[in-house]
Amino acid sequence: MNIRKQIAAANWKMNLSLQESKNLASAISQQDIDAGAGHAVLVAVPFPYLIPVQEILRSKSGYHVCAQNLASVNNGAYTGEVSASMLQSMSISYALIGHSERREYYHETNEILAEKINRALENGINPVFCCGEPLSVREEGRQNEYVEKQLTDSLSHLSKDQMKGFIIAYEPIWAIGTGKTASSEQAQDMHLTIRNWITKQYDADIAASVSILYGGSVKSSNAADIFGKPDVDGGLVGGASLIPDEFKAIISSLKKG
Repeated sequence: MNIRKQIAAANWKMNLSLQESKNLASAISQQDIDAGAGHAVLVAVPFPYLIPVQEILRSKSGYHVCAQNLASVNNGAYTGEVSASMLQSMSISYALIGHSERREYYHETNEILAEKINRALENGINPVFCCGEPLSVREEGRQNEYVEKQLTDSLSHLSKDQMKGFIIAYEPIWAIGTGKTASSEQAQDMHLTIRNWITKQYDADIAASVSILYGGSVKSSNAADIFGKPDVDGGLVGGASLIPDEFKAIISSLKKG
């Protein structure tokens, strides 16, 4: 019996018009698959579409709309930013934090991400903390220490209570949108490294409660193999989540309790 939640998380990134988003959400809502006990489906959509998509998915048990980002401060003169308190007022209960594209294109540091996590937790929002290494680090064999530093800098200040049931998404940057995928063995090795870090920082019970997702060109053809590994608790899915039948198959590949 799995003691941590198995999660399929869709990341639509900066794609689709409002009507296309409604159509995709409707197609997902009409699928004959619900999130069973111990499962959750997250759909991370652009900010303007949060409420429309939330309305469409509201009746779908175990499905939750997720923000793709949030600000490191709670309010003030920060034109163009969206705060955790704003999301909380819209009943948004999940947010991606630290996606590799935010780190790379918007220069979000580990320290900034620690503040974003704090703002999320203060407002009752569950962070989905993203971490992962670029190709150069993988080729040098330094991926474990690189990811452990991301975890230490952004998460080690959290209490046991805050870490219990936390969600982490491991995304090897070299496998995002490239068509390349880490082998299921490579994914398992890093997920175990992450879980071991949590055990050392907190304890084995906390580590066993944390859902660690794999993100990096997940699709229906490889999901079952990747999700089948003992420390992989689902996936953060990019392009394949824009295709209803693909995403349905990925949801179906989650471990059963």
